[in-house]
Amino acid sequence: MTMQAALLVANFVSPERMPTSPQTNLWIIPLLVAIAVIYKVTKLPEITPRKFLKETVGLFLTMFVFIVVSALVLHIIAYLISM
Repeated sequence: MTMQAALLVANFVSPERMPTSPQTNLWIIPLLVAIAVIYKVTKLPEITPRKFLKETVGLFLTMFVFIVVSALVLHIIAYLISM
């Protein structure tokens, strides 16, 4: 194995350091926007600006609300278990 290949493999076995602060949760927003845009581009039979924007915003909000509600439910369950 060459040195370059060994370094490439080494990058995949060491974990990426992520800070654990409330601000890191905001990275979910661009991820959800990207998912909504790509999904709607591939699924809409005819893309018009108005319909595309409406459908994309609707999907983004649906996913965002689901994630927030899921986080709240898990937080409540963790609080009840720790009592």
